[in-house]
Amino acid sequence: MSIYLLQTINGIGIGMLYFLLAVGLSIVFGLLRFVNFAHGTFYLLGAYFCYQMTQWGLGFWLSLLVVPFAVGAIGWLTEKLVLRHVYAKPHEFHILITVGFALAVQEVVIMIWGPLGDSVAVPDLLNGVVMWGSFVYPKYRLFVIGFTAVLAVIIWYVLEGTRLGSVVRAGSESTEMVSLLGMNVFGIFSLVFGLGVGLAALAGVLAAPIRGVSPFMGVEALGVAFVVVVVGGLGSFSGALVGGLLIGIVQSLMSTIWPEGASLMIYVAMAAVLLLRPNGLLGRAV
Repeated sequence: MSIYLLQTINGIGIGMLYFLLAVGLSIVFGLLRFVNFAHGTFYLLGAYFCYQMTQWGLGFWLSLLVVPFAVGAIGWLTEKLVLRHVYAKPHEFHILITVGFALAVQEVVIMIWGPLGDSVAVPDLLNGVVMWGSFVYPKYRLFVIGFTAVLAVIIWYVLEGTRLGSVVRAGSESTEMVSLLGMNVFGIFSLVFGLGVGLAALAGVLAAPIRGVSPFMGVEALGVAFVVVVVGGLGSFSGALVGGLLIGIVQSLMSTIWPEGASLMIYVAMAAVLLLRPNGLLGRAV
């Protein structure tokens, strides 16, 4: 039982990382109706920027603060210079341009850091374990759970209790209405896109000491992000949270019960949810 308890807590930690990864994708889709196949690339950049900063001796904590803003700025510029011009195009254009961007960034990562992965050290403050009787758990993973839980509350407040959140929610219902109210719609689009990719980069920073860095980690992250968004419901903040936790726990438990099929089971879970609720657990009917 202690093994399953450990794996459940691991699943919560992984699920909160999946939530951070998926919530930006979900918000961007809800507002822009734009499916971003380059989303995993920003997770990749977050992890590698963290790796590089630790190699320079700047430390994990500074990278946790700086990297999400740096990658968010890259996303903001990408939206303004490239993606904005294809919003009105068919979805095939969205897929082609974002997949092309993702492949280009992946090759740049390989050119700079090489084709092989590497590890990122856990910060000294969080090195070691916490013990409750016979139960032992790594300090860093507990930090990830607590930190992402606080972030989830902050994101919820921004979306539900601020003017920006009101505009984003209104824009997800009717972009034309928000524009007629005198709002700078394209400026809001850029800001939301930058926020979404910044959260993906933050997930990459937090995941780097757990899983290390690899040039191909963005592809895996993209697949998981889409699974979480589909399970939770497109455009739903609560859905991204519930979906992330569900997928994280399923994957973690299955890594003990059936290690070879752990990755497969997240797609089985997605299929099961869609059979019961085609719009996702908390998705709205279209």
